[in-house]
Amino acid sequence: METSVDTSKPPKLARRRENRHSTIKSGRTIGEKRERLETKNERNAARKKDKQKKVLRVFFTVFGFVVLVVILVGLSSLFFNHEADVAPEESTENSNPTIEIVDEDSTSGSQITTRMNTYIARAEKDFRDLGYTPTKAIIPSGSIREVDLRLDGYTGFIKMTIDRGSAVSAEDADRMIRYLSGMGVSDFSYIDVRIDGKAYWK
Repeated sequence: METSVDTSKPPKLARRRENRHSTIKSGRTIGEKRERLETKNERNAARKKDKQKKVLRVFFTVFGFVVLVVILVGLSSLFFNHEADVAPEESTENSNPTIEIVDEDSTSGSQITTRMNTYIARAEKDFRDLGYTPTKAIIPSGSIREVDLRLDGYTGFIKMTIDRGSAVSAEDADRMIRYLSGMGVSDFSYIDVRIDGKAYWK
């Protein structure tokens, strides 16, 4: 069955007012809207990442600065402690000890070196400053660096070496004496403070 189409009348165009209610926007697509949203989200994500990078950069900069300061302070304290631990020979070059000095390798004191003599004078002063009264310094047989210092009121002696500062050695001995006193130990054979940061007693 054939149907005929009337071509005598032109097609009726939609009114502009009716086009306004159309759900499809002229010249735009759904994909374009989604693309614009994705681009905006990407920009926001990029800004957020940049902000995080800046925060991390500032954090690591501050952290690195703090670490550098700590290292420099540690090195400087180590350097100055080492300088303090080395016995300065110039400060008491002309000082002489007032206590008796016994060199077990010699019947006279002629073999006592100037450095040893100066060290004993300095050690005597350091112990007096801490409230002790040194009575005798003994240089053991076969030793050229060790000094055994006797203190009034104590049966034992303090083993020292001229390679360490007399002041730090006296402070270590004082700490050990007070430690032993706190433990109820009043008599000891000796206290050895020849090693930096350590003290031994017997």
